[in-house]
Amino acid sequence: MKNTIRKVMVIMILTAVTDILFAQTSENDAVTSKQYKLNLEYNVMNNITLENPRRYRNKERYKLIETGIYLDLKDDDVFKYRMSISYVQGSGETNDQYPLEDILDKYLLYVSHEFRTKKNKFKIELAGDLDDIIKAKNEIIGRKVFNRDYIGEDGKIYVTLVIE
Repeated sequence: MKNTIRKVMVIMILTAVTDILFAQTSENDAVTSKQYKLNLEYNVMNNITLENPRRYRNKERYKLIETGIYLDLKDDDVFKYRMSISYVQGSGETNDQYPLEDILDKYLLYVSHEFRTKKNKFKIELAGDLDDIIKAKNEIIGRKVFNRDYIGEDGKIYVTLVIE
C-alpha cells in the first residue's frame, strides 16, 4: 500500500513539475493566433503496434491477462499491468517526448522499460492499472497519434492530443 501511495504521489509531482516547466507562460510569453501559424499535425506517432518481448515468457514474473497485456507478478501495487508497444515517430520530428507524454497523462500510465531501437522507431513498455492499460490499448493500437494546435477562447494557441 505504501508503494502505491508513493507511486501516485510521484506521478502527481512529476505531472505538476512538467506542467510548470513546459506549460507555464506569462502574459508576455503568450502566443496568439495573430503571431503564429497553427500546426494541424505534428509529433506524429504511426504504426503503433503491440509487441511481445521475450521477457513476458518468464511465467514466474508475468501472467498473460489478455492479448498484449501482462500482470507483473513481482509488482505489488495497482500499477502492475504491462503492455509493450512499438511506434514510428514521423520523419523530421525533433521532439520524441510528445505525443508520448500526452498519452501517458491521458491514460495515467508510465514508461516502465525502454527497449533498444532504431532511429525513428521506438519500443517501450507501458505500465498502469488494468483499466487504464486496456483503455489505452483499445484507443491507440493501430491508430495515428499526433499533436495539433488550436485557438482557445482567450485567443491563445494551445496544443491538443489527437488520435485518429
